[in-house]
Amino acid sequence: MKTELLLGGRVHSSSGATAMAVTDGVVVWVGQDSVGRALHPDAEIVDLRGAFVAPAFVDAHVHATSAGLLLTGLDLTRCASLGECLRAVREHAVHGGLVWGHGWDETRWPEGRPPSRAEVDEAAGGVPVYLSRVDVHSALVSSALVDLAPGARTADGWSEQGPLSRAAHHHVRGAAKDSVTPERRRAAQRAFLDHAASRGVASVHECAGPDISGADDLADLLALTGGPEVVAYWGETGAVETARRLGARGLAGDLFVDGALGSRTAALCSPYADADTSGALYLDAEAVAAHLVECTGAGLQAGFHVIGDAAVTAVVEGFALAEKTLGAPALASAKHRLEHLEMVSAEQAARLAAWGVVASVQPLFDAEWGGSAGMYAQRLGVERGTALNPFAQLASAGVLLALGSDAPVTPVDPWAAVRAAVHHRTPGSGLSPRAAFTAHTRGGWRAAGVNDGLTGTLQPGAPATYAVWEADDLVVAASDSRVQRWSTDPRSGVPGLPPLEPDSALPTCLRTVLRGETVFSRE
Repeated sequence: MKTELLLGGRVHSSSGATAMAVTDGVVVWVGQDSVGRALHPDAEIVDLRGAFVAPAFVDAHVHATSAGLLLTGLDLTRCASLGECLRAVREHAVHGGLVWGHGWDETRWPEGRPPSRAEVDEAAGGVPVYLSRVDVHSALVSSALVDLAPGARTADGWSEQGPLSRAAHHHVRGAAKDSVTPERRRAAQRAFLDHAASRGVASVHECAGPDISGADDLADLLALTGGPEVVAYWGETGAVETARRLGARGLAGDLFVDGALGSRTAALCSPYADADTSGALYLDAEAVAAHLVECTGAGLQAGFHVIGDAAVTAVVEGFALAEKTLGAPALASAKHRLEHLEMVSAEQAARLAAWGVVASVQPLFDAEWGGSAGMYAQRLGVERGTALNPFAQLASAGVLLALGSDAPVTPVDPWAAVRAAVHHRTPGSGLSPRAAFTAHTRGGWRAAGVNDGLTGTLQPGAPATYAVWEADDLVVAASDSRVQRWSTDPRSGVPGLPPLEPDSALPTCLRTVLRGETVFSRE
């Protein structure tokens, strides 16, 4: 047996611990330095030098290849104008081959519109170009890419000059995927997993599917070793055997009930405030119910991508229909998932909680697009736009929350996500720091079906899955409930979390460990 003794730090625990012992990948003791040395005299010593040790994060919703292509390719997330976007395309197109870019957001540009296809063609110089909008539910493409996906021209969501959405988008995205070589794909996946590990993430939930990435893509991702654990989901109906063949935890993730608000494809009960459309509903209540029944019977998690209020209504009605077939206990025990769940009422939250639903949510959505002047308010009007992502309402109803990034939609930045969940742009919708941190650590494991009561904690008996952080300051909860700062005297309070004020510096990851194996070290 090999024992590692971490000393001289601050350990996330209820006892003001400064040390932790790990034997063969399992936490065996948490306490004070002097006691640790006495109990484990032969242990390998790791001097924490005042660093903060906490359970590692779980990102409950990612798209590894797309996020990796953003890291290794054309990043449009920082483009401040239409012209800047086109210049970036032109610079990449001169190298030849497919240009895969992501992250444009016309609502942040002074022009207030995306480039036309003619403008993209001029910048592309004849090469295939695929540029997904920040929400990945529409894309700008060059004519050369359309020529590789002729079915797009007659599909729903086709536009002669504007972004492509719905089925037309799936056609061109498929052609773009086919143009990415296996070597480029694996390099992107490796880059993403390494990046996630460098952010203190020990596990990611990959939301794959036939219209998102493909079976080969998922198989390649699951074959990678030496990084965060990948929990796979496959978003397709009627695909139980496919899920088993691929090793997917469930037929969930981005199984689309609707689209996204930025692309005006999220399904609404009443039209968008800035366009004469109510979005797109891809699955009705009967289809939702059939999927829930099939997955429950097969012992798989079902799940759905659901954002707009009309889509949430269809999902709630689908659960009610499935309950009639399965019974409430069987339905609730399956812990089915809903991704995003942005426009949900208090009554719907209570019903979903009774069905044991897990909500996989993304706090950085609110940080990016919430508030009275954000994109949500532009699309929906202020009253509807400021009622999105009601995390406190979901938590108080008893819905299990798991936080994630939806990378590449928002970056893998767990402490920023925790801060965004706490400082929600709509007062009363945020979580406490402890609840947000738990949802981004233990909540992610529970969302994937790990309910042993230990995983995601640093209690003795728990898997040694943790991250070490450079964090100069910690907030502690003293016995009289006042907020204090960390003191070197462990009797001063219970170690809590780094300060999460909007302008505070966030911790830097020094090391990430998965079941005793280091998957990232800044050294």
